[in-house]
Amino acid sequence: MKSCSISTVLQALFVVAIGFGSTVANAYQPVGTLLSATGLADPVRPVPAYGSMDDFQDGTSSGQATGNVSELRQMVQAKKLTELRVTYNGNYGAALFFYPQEMVYYVALFQDKNFWRVVKSQDNVHAETVYAQFARKSYALAEGEIQRTQLQAQKALLERVIAVSNDRAQRLTADLSIARAQESEVSQRQQQMQAESMALQNDKSNAERRLRALQQQVQQLQEQSEAGIAQ
Repeated sequence: MKSCSISTVLQALFVVAIGFGSTVANAYQPVGTLLSATGLADPVRPVPAYGSMDDFQDGTSSGQATGNVSELRQMVQAKKLTELRVTYNGNYGAALFFYPQEMVYYVALFQDKNFWRVVKSQDNVHAETVYAQFARKSYALAEGEIQRTQLQAQKALLERVIAVSNDRAQRLTADLSIARAQESEVSQRQQQMQAESMALQNDKSNAERRLRALQQQVQQLQEQSEAGIAQ
């Protein structure tokens, strides 16, 4: 009985050992052959929505990041992917791609349409989470750029308004200068006319006085002449 029990236990342990060995072998197969339960070929730690650019560099080597970036670029150029989602914020953005043949998701953060950070996964939930993080990241990164664009537009508008106002000011200044010159000329002419009028008025008064004097003289001569005839 004891011999039978020992034999049964050994057989059970042998089966467990075989199963454990198979599990270990599967766990260390290459990523392209079998992904882990999380499906991450390029794992990254969760990043805050408004962290720095370095947040996306932690948790992975530069070789892995470059490999995923190059792989995604080649897949896009070969038109093997389906674009599921895309977000644009200024020159930054996030994209979620799907490779149906292997059920693989690629999540990318890009700048000026150049892939900057790429995560590869077979877990659609994780891919959506990373995409949301990348979308928020692109929003935060674009804030300064968007503000600069708006300020540049406002500055350009103000400069145009200043140019128009300056041109109008110059026109008004020129018109005012002409008006002042004309006013001065008119004023001088008015003074001259007044002086001439006063002189003419004096001449008229003198002429009237001479006329009255002559009329009186003529009247006297007429009277004298008539008086002489009467004698």
